[in-house]
Amino acid sequence: MLLNLFMSIFLICGDNHSIEMVDCMKYVNKTVEKLTTAAYREAAKKAPWVWGRIYSDSQKGPLAHLSTRSNKIMAIKLLRLLRMQKPDLIISTHPFSSQMCSYLKRKKKITAKIATIMTDFAPHDQWLVGSDFTDFFFVANDKMKDYLASKGISLEKVFVTGIPLSNRFLKRYNRKEILDSYHLEEGKKNILFFGGGEFGLGKSRTFSIFDSLIKSSNELQIIGIAGKNDKMKAKFEELVKKNGASKRVRVLSFTDQIPQLMAISDLVVSKPGGMTTTESLACGVPMLMINPIPGQEEENAEFLEQKNVGIWLKKEMDVSVVLRDLFANPSKLEQMTANALLLGHPNSTKAICEILLK
Repeated sequence: MLLNLFMSIFLICGDNHSIEMVDCMKYVNKTVEKLTTAAYREAAKKAPWVWGRIYSDSQKGPLAHLSTRSNKIMAIKLLRLLRMQKPDLIISTHPFSSQMCSYLKRKKKITAKIATIMTDFAPHDQWLVGSDFTDFFFVANDKMKDYLASKGISLEKVFVTGIPLSNRFLKRYNRKEILDSYHLEEGKKNILFFGGGEFGLGKSRTFSIFDSLIKSSNELQIIGIAGKNDKMKAKFEELVKKNGASKRVRVLSFTDQIPQLMAISDLVVSKPGGMTTTESLACGVPMLMINPIPGQEEENAEFLEQKNVGIWLKKEMDVSVVLRDLFANPSKLEQMTANALLLGHPNSTKAICEILLK
């Protein structure tokens, strides 16, 4: 996401600007960054309710204050980099970096403009700490804009642009060429299935859903993405073989062909993370949402269901019944597709760049 934005700014600015991309958490403290990443990964895998509780409690109360205080301490080291680089503009895609920079600006240690890009479809108050010293907020939808206004943030600083994504999703692709390259047939519905990649979140249920998708109809073609998870890829391939579905199911590891695959897909099955959701909406592809992590992903799922662009597949729901209802009713799928196109922001990155570079 940040790389997409970085490249777009570079292309627009040309040689007139100096641009640097920094992982501020690694820069400030590599050990803390590794610990927090590992803690999140383990909580999401083994005790997602724990992460949901942390997410909720960090909105307000002791945990929220602890987070804010720790970011003030870490900001001291970040200041060393900012004094050396002397930026005119700081773009943040993480609440902690926004907090650090706004704290330094409040203390008059820096004077740069600060832009915060909120990377989910529901707001969280950690993004708003230091909002008086943040010059731009970029959000995914009008509901988030209204929430920021309710918190006293001037609407002159809030822009509904969507979440940044690669300009490769703007390109038009030849459907037949893509289908032929994966040895898939024309005239069938295509499902793009994201298994969770290297983290393999909710893997047992992921395998169960993948198996149900294969069994649900011989008229469905499925492309399963296992990411960097070799064990998941092997299990997917085992399920394909067991169901005798090798002619209509493809299993891929990590791939850079997601824009092309989205272009031939009628439905995306995935966790409702900010990036995959953004890409699906920009391509006008409805979602079947599985295994959302409590917290921001569940809020994303609720938002997408409210807007009728996705279906949250909960534990008590039968995936075969859901798919049969969806594909047996073309008008329902068409309406979800239309809603996705209305909600998507395919030009989000360009819009953000143009606003900032004014």
